Parts: sequence; structure tokens; C-alpha cells
Amino acid sequence: MPKKKKPAKQSVKVVKARKPAAKPAPKKAKAKLPTKPAAGSPVAEFRDAILRHLKSTFARDRVTATRNDWWMATCMAARDQMLERYIDTQAQHASKNVRRVYYLSLEYLMGRVLTNNLVNLQLRDVAAQALAELGQDLETVADEEADMGLGNGGLGRLAACFLDSLATMDIPAIGYGIHYEFGLFRQTFVQGRQVEVADNWLANNNPWLIRRPNFRVSVPLYGRVKHSTDDRGNHCAELVETRNLLGVPWDIPIAGFAGSSVNFLRLWESKAASEFDFRAFDRGGYVEAVHERDSSEVVSKVLYPNDSTESGKELRLVQQIFFVSCSLQDILRRHRRLNPDFSTLPAKAAVQLNDTHPAIAVAELMRLLVDVERLTWDEAWALCTQVFSYTNHTLLPEALETWSVPLFEKVLPRHLEIIYEINRRHLEDVEQRWPGDDARKTELSIIQEGFPKRIRMAHLAVVGSHHVNGVAELHTRLIRAHLFPGFNELWKSKFVNVTNGVTPRRWVRGCNPELGALCDEVAGTGWEADLGRLRKLDALADRPAFQDRFLAIKRANKIRLAARIKDLVGVEVSPDALFDVQIKRLHEYKRQHLNLLHILHLYRRILNEPNGQFTPRVCIFGAKAAPGYALAKHIIHAINRVAAVINTDERVRGLLKVVFLPDYRVSLAERIIPAADLSEQISTAGKEASGTGNMKLALNGAVTIGTLDGANVEIGEEVGDENIFIFGLQVEEVEQLWADGYDPRAVLAADPELAALLDWLRSDTFTPEQAGALSPVVDSLVDGGDPYLVLADFRSYVDAQAKVEKAFLDRRRWAAMAIRNVARCAKFSSDRSIGDYAKLIWKTKSHPIPR
Repeated sequence: MPKKKKPAKQSVKVVKARKPAAKPAPKKAKAKLPTKPAAGSPVAEFRDAILRHLKSTFARDRVTATRNDWWMATCMAARDQMLERYIDTQAQHASKNVRRVYYLSLEYLMGRVLTNNLVNLQLRDVAAQALAELGQDLETVADEEADMGLGNGGLGRLAACFLDSLATMDIPAIGYGIHYEFGLFRQTFVQGRQVEVADNWLANNNPWLIRRPNFRVSVPLYGRVKHSTDDRGNHCAELVETRNLLGVPWDIPIAGFAGSSVNFLRLWESKAASEFDFRAFDRGGYVEAVHERDSSEVVSKVLYPNDSTESGKELRLVQQIFFVSCSLQDILRRHRRLNPDFSTLPAKAAVQLNDTHPAIAVAELMRLLVDVERLTWDEAWALCTQVFSYTNHTLLPEALETWSVPLFEKVLPRHLEIIYEINRRHLEDVEQRWPGDDARKTELSIIQEGFPKRIRMAHLAVVGSHHVNGVAELHTRLIRAHLFPGFNELWKSKFVNVTNGVTPRRWVRGCNPELGALCDEVAGTGWEADLGRLRKLDALADRPAFQDRFLAIKRANKIRLAARIKDLVGVEVSPDALFDVQIKRLHEYKRQHLNLLHILHLYRRILNEPNGQFTPRVCIFGAKAAPGYALAKHIIHAINRVAAVINTDERVRGLLKVVFLPDYRVSLAERIIPAADLSEQISTAGKEASGTGNMKLALNGAVTIGTLDGANVEIGEEVGDENIFIFGLQVEEVEQLWADGYDPRAVLAADPELAALLDWLRSDTFTPEQAGALSPVVDSLVDGGDPYLVLADFRSYVDAQAKVEKAFLDRRRWAAMAIRNVARCAKFSSDRSIGDYAKLIWKTKSHPIPR
């Protein structure tokens, strides 16, 4: 084959503007109409496809079409092109009988899909021009789309990034999850308190979903186990008297960037095996006639139902077995179609368990192989332990799921038998390694003794998987040393690290197109799939002309965010202020209340130092609290009430503004992140597994202030100590503090200002209608023992924030820091993460699809 010509090397020159020579005033020209693209051009074809769908799919024309119609028609025009690639991809994968990755996750935080698909299909400019010719604006049309209600926090957003990278890297993969009718919830504030409203994300339909009723499966629940012997003398177990759910799949095509591959995400909707009881209806029992349908469909009704009640716990368990069983049956069906038997299953399927939610898959695959496919236990277990791998996402004990044995016995009686047998054999291995060591057996047993006994799902996932990975280097070290030390001793090679990552397609090119264009100039096109090329920005970080261009892009993004803030909460903010951003799920360990104490510190200083020098600052929050998490909701209330006072206090002179933007979601993050100056990553050291918001913010030129926790450690290593602000206790110091007997009251005694801030928060200053309304936040820090060391880290945090203020006032220094954060974050691409999974865990290869 002839050698390909190397592309010309691109360089960026900073040229001083020259004063143009004087010219005679030009004659006034007539305004030109946009040039109509030639017939058959990409723009013309896309425009015609939009018009065709308006007419043929939605029965509209250009006059009668609503904004939603324009959005739907634009989506369908993009989908037409994507489905051609999708059909080619799946045909190639099937004909080559490739090894596939199956990603099982209870949530996928997909956000809006149109813009992301246009970016990956390289149709964004085409679509924008086509719509402009039709009198429409792409950004306005895209705003019609509701965020997909399929996820909540970082776990779901990571899964969405991974699907993007799997397709971009041409790795055959299918994601599996639940087709939720309603998302987590829409968040509103009433007098500063969070109020949850149903998130009906499907209200206006969704053009990306493709229903596949021919692939529906049945999932047996409840009932009892019938043991018997077959005609060959072999033991058989059968579930009888069950209640069956039907799982109906919906597919969402996932396009890779500029590539040929289109994988898909398969979501399961729960349906009743019998939707309508005609006899009951005929005798007048109208509600009874649809009872089974309604009780079955509730399983896929809502993401994360409140599990504070027994019925809520049962529903969560049913959700998990439902989506896991549907997915595994689908995997086995596909394998059976392409292979003669199940002996090759490990060669064709790599099943990744995203946290403990799908851990029941270990027992379900054993049930399917032993009870349904009639393999022996040893044959089935050998396959099972070669197929599964497990990602741990948390070090918090309360986040490691356990289920009571009585609940399991009621809902999944056969799975309980299987888990007991897995555990019996597992403990025999433990006995062989540590003879007579009952303490080891207690530590490593899948069954946690107590009343009632409980099933430890993380233990089940570890025992049933060939690899277990953490999601940051520090997190993996703590998994080995603290979370699963016994398992690490038993199977050292089982535990590996794969640091998380984010897709630069959505999180730079999609949400920050002006920065993307600047990166094109410096690194050349295609850096979105090779993030290391952005290192070329490093050489320009100290050049004033380049800094000015970078800062102009940042300011334009801040102006856009300021307009959104005014629209959402009615507060006017200056784009010249420091935009200080903390956007993440609301949890005590993420320490939004530490940020609040610093805000009170700044407010108090401004009031007491009327002639002092201050850096204008806008503190921006975005977070949802779980409906049953009372203290998290109190923290939201406290931030909102403090904000209301500060934002209307004339003595502040605009030096400090605080805004809590309601209903934080992906599309709102896409507006906030490009505008952020400072990224708050302030969790207690040793509590955050990784974080991915820190990566998105750094990649968009926000400088991090954070503890040495999660991926902050690796961000600091990549960007350099001079381009990040680190504070607080380190993991070893946290452990030592607790060992020595931490007393928050001693911290308050040594820091009168901090004590005064807590008293101020507890007073009626911020809640004049009810003194002490914010006391629960204070009580958690003092009487509650300050479990996440907010008070212990406060003074170090304040000192680090003072360094931030000084650095921000030095415009040149700050610009260089921000540019180097963009330039040095190649490690945090989800493409690198997926490459690590493919090499270390899945042992899978890319399969490019010819176009």
C-alpha cells in the first residue's frame, strides 16, 4: 500500500496587530442573502431531511411547526444518518462473532442527546447552517430537549462517558439499564427548602428510543423452590408459583466520535405478563382488571425509589433483579445464536458490574446456567468467574449495599439458596488458606451475621468476579488496605486500578465550542479523540496574546451563565467576579457546608472591614439531596437562606453573591462548567472514590481547590503543584486524628472566629421567622461529632482560599494556571480509562467498521 502523506505540521503564531493603511470609505453594499447550498451538499441533504420529517413524520409544515416539532425533526434527520452506521456496526459484530463488553449499570446520566450526537457525527455545523436556512437557531432548537431521566450523580455520568468512549474506540459494547418512566425528580425551592417534583422526561416523546418488543424476556419473582430429580438422576431446582414480569427493551444508539462504530444502550421497561383481566372487567372490577399491569409497571416507574420503608426496599431489590435478569437472558440469547454451546462464553462476553447495584448478577447467571441451561455447578461457576468484573465506587460503608435474608427469601428464594452455596464453597477456600481462623471467615463471608442476617452484595461481587477495580489510585489503595484487606490477601492479583475519565467530546467540544475552536488552532483537528495533543497549549500559557484570547472565551461563557443565573434565581452577577463553583450530589462528605462556612467568613469580613480589599466572588452551587436524606436537605436550606441575606445586603457592595441553581442536571452543568474559575473539590480525604466533576472543570480551565482525595491527587500530579490549591488533612492524618480521639469542641475552643460563625448560623439572622431553623447543620458539626471533619479542615480551607484570591487578582498568573489545567489533563479522558479496562480487565480489542 502507498504510504499516507503526513499532514503538514501546524503551529500557532502570536502576531501583533498592525495599524491598517488608510482606505477610502467603501460604498454601502446591499445586504446579501445566505448562499443556498448546492443540491446534494451535506447542508442541503440535512435541510431536506428536516423538512421531510416535519411533513411525513409529524404532519407539520414550516408555518405550523412548533419548537418541539423542529427539535424532533432535527433529531430524526440526525438519527437517519446514525442508524445507517448502527446497522453496519451490528452486522459486522455479528458476522465476526466478536467479543463484546456488556456494561451493567442501574443509571446512565445521559443529559441531552441531540448536540452530543451532532458533535460525534461531525454534523454540528451542517445542522446549524441547515436550520439557519429554515429560519431556526440550533441552540434554541436543542434547548427543547429534556435531559434523559436515567441517572442521578457521578456514577451515571461516568457510565454515559464510558459508552461514548467504547463507541469512539470501536470496542463492541452494549450498555444495559432500566427504562425509567420518571427520572430522580425535578428540584424546586420553596422558602429555600428543596421540594421534589416528578421528572416526566418522556412527556414530549423521545426520538432516540427504539422499542424492541420481539426481544422481551420474562423474569420470575417470589414463589417457592421445587427440588426434584430428572430422568438422568440429576438434581433439579425449579421456581414455581411465581409472579412474572415481562422486560421489554428500548434501544438508544450510541455514536462514536468521527468513527464508524455505533453501539447501543438497551433499557428494560417492566410490563405485566397479563396486562388486562377481561373477566374481572366484565363483572365490574375495573380497577382489579388492570391491577397486575399497574403493580408490574411500577418496577421501571422511577429511578431510586425511597427505601426508607420496607416496601421501598423491596421495590429496589426487584428493580435490580429485573434489569439484571433481563440483561443476562439477552446476553445468553445472543451467545446461543452465534455459538454452539456456552463453553466459549468467557471468550465472547465481558460483563462489567458498575457498583454493587447489579451484583445480584452473580447469583442470577448461576441460576440461568444451572437451572435453565442444565450445566453442572462447577461448569457454571467456572464460566461465571471468568465473565464478571466489578467496579467499586465507594469507601462509605453505608453505600455498600446489604439486603436482609428474610427479604431475599421472600422475593428471590432460589437466589438465596445459590448465594448460600457460593458462600459455603468460598468459606472452604478461606479455611484452606487460614485454617481455624473464624475471624477471617466472619470478615470474608458473603453473609453478615446478626439479626436478621444480611447479604453483603459487594462481597458477592468480589467473590464472583475475576477483577475488582477502584476508580482512582488513592481509592484503589484504600480498597486494598481498608475496605477489602482480607480479599486482597486472598487474591492479590484480582485488585487493579482504573482511574475515571470524562469524554472531551461532550465536555469541551460540545459544551464549550469556542474553547474547542481555540484548541483546533493549536493542536489541530481531532484532539477530541487524542487529548494528549492539547499539551501544545502549554507552550502558549505564558504568552499575553494567547492568554487574552483564552480569557475572552472564559468571559463570554461567564456572561452566558450570568444570564442563566438571572433567569433561574433572579440574581444579577458580574462576569468579572471570581466564579467559585461547587456542583455535585449533596452529601455530608462532599462538604458543601464547609463551603458555606467560608462564605460566612467572607461575609463577616466584608461587614467588619468596610475599607478592606476583597476579590469579588460569586459562589455557585448545584446539587440535589436524596428525598430521605434530612441533613443534606437542611444544608441546602441553610445555603439558600444565607444567600438570600447576602444578596440583598447593600453593605456587601456586590463583593459577594451566592446562588444555588435549582434542578442541577447535565444540561445545566454544560452551562456552568465552561464559565467556572474555581473548582471546589473539598471532600474529606479518603471519602471520595474519584470524582469526575473535578476533571470536567479542569479540562475547561477552572483551577481546583481541593483536598488530597480521590482523583484530586492525580490532577495535582498532572497539572503541577503551582496550578492547584491543596488544603486539609491527608488520609493518614485523618486516620490518626480519629485514633487520637477527635473532639470538635476543642477545635472551636481554639478558633473563636469559627465558633462565632456557628453561633451566627444558629441565630435568627438568616431565618428571622424561626430562630434556630438552621441549627441541624450546626448540631451535626458539634453535638453530632463532625463525622466528616468540617471544623478540623476549616482554617486550612480559609488559608487556601486567601491564596486563591491573591492569584485571581494577578490576571496573567491566573490565565497561565487555567491554560495549563486544560493542557495537562489528557490522563482524564474516558478514552484512556476504557483503554485501561480493555487491556487490564476485559482483554478486548477494537473492531473498526469500514465505511
